[in-house]
Amino acid sequence: MSTYAAVKAALMEKKLNESFSSVYQEKHFDEQYERFLGVLSDFEEQFGKNCEREVSLFSAPGRTEVSGNHTDHNHGKVIAAAVDLDAVAAASKNDDGVVRIKSKGYNMDTVEITDLEVNDQDAGHSRSLVRGVLARFKELGYNIGGFDATTASKVLSGSGLSSSAAFEVLVCTMLNYLYNDGKISPEEIAKISQYAENVHFRKPCGLLDQMACAVGGFVTIDFADLSKPVIEKVPLDFERTDHSLCIVDTGGSHSDLTDEYASVRTEMERIAAYFGKKVLREITKKDVVENAGDLAKAVSERAVLRALHFFNENERVEKQVAFLKAGDFENFKSLVVESGFSSYMYNQNVYSNKTPENQPVSLGLALSEELLKGKGAWRVHGGGFAGTIQAFVPNELLESYIALMSSVFGKDSCYVLSIRPIGGAKFI
Repeated sequence: MSTYAAVKAALMEKKLNESFSSVYQEKHFDEQYERFLGVLSDFEEQFGKNCEREVSLFSAPGRTEVSGNHTDHNHGKVIAAAVDLDAVAAASKNDDGVVRIKSKGYNMDTVEITDLEVNDQDAGHSRSLVRGVLARFKELGYNIGGFDATTASKVLSGSGLSSSAAFEVLVCTMLNYLYNDGKISPEEIAKISQYAENVHFRKPCGLLDQMACAVGGFVTIDFADLSKPVIEKVPLDFERTDHSLCIVDTGGSHSDLTDEYASVRTEMERIAAYFGKKVLREITKKDVVENAGDLAKAVSERAVLRALHFFNENERVEKQVAFLKAGDFENFKSLVVESGFSSYMYNQNVYSNKTPENQPVSLGLALSEELLKGKGAWRVHGGGFAGTIQAFVPNELLESYIALMSSVFGKDSCYVLSIRPIGGAKFI
């Protein structure tokens, strides 16, 4: 680590270009210098100015799910990618045995490292994620200790880019480098992050978000064995496809949708339980089809539809990876569209049944189809029910697409993203 004074000088004199090049595009370097100067200024404001105090700078990316919608929690297959919207931090060890994290726009999260039991009152709050990460580090025999940190994020909450996973991976990355010499693998960091969200935050998410954020790049992941997920980098030079990856924020809050998300996993697992198994990966699509009538009565028709979605998504992921390896981007796109329709019709996570009259995601998908049909691709993004859609837009239509989405969902609602090659990172 370097002293506060040295870190500030490196940022002011723009001496981190080599470190930044592993994460950011060169055209965005100036913006990143300003962001890190911002969190360093926040650090001074929160914890006092001490030029000799050792401080480090960290980053963790958001992620985009490319295929495999709602399959990871039942041990399915996915394609995902880390993106260039990230959460950043300035952090320093302390001797208090207390972790203090002040995120821009939020109250300070404070956790004593001697108080790591699950706290029901903290469920659903970021403090529970910090406590969960610390608890799991300790359970696994890793070193923990107190530290002070300030953070800022461009991974907007509710954007479908996994702001919670980015925050969890950021906390893990700080602990990894501050107390464990950076030796903990990205895969282990992903699992620790998921534990924090499942057990302490009380959201029954799968492992996709955390794994994509922790590993980085464009990857396919097979979750058949959660203890040893099979991760493979997918060979895609996206810049050469003459397309742009867009995420459109259609509005709507995820704050009251935990039960909607949970219902997808629960219903899939109830189908598996009918056959005496825990997850759908332990049975076959043939099992579901041949017993569809009994399953509809014993569980529900929607649960059967969601199970079929799971198996079809797994098959699509395999085909899409094969198309990408063969350089066949057109057939890859056709399966992106197919995946989107499956999420809409079978998984039914495009709008909430609580407020069926509110369907911004549905509207975004319909308008995307009008402009991109036969040329691009579009689908619901992430957990669904509210929030964002994903589109692969031919560059010749990019300006028109941004204009259309902005006219409906507001200025700056359409994000044009780049793929980030690495996950959690320490810069200095």
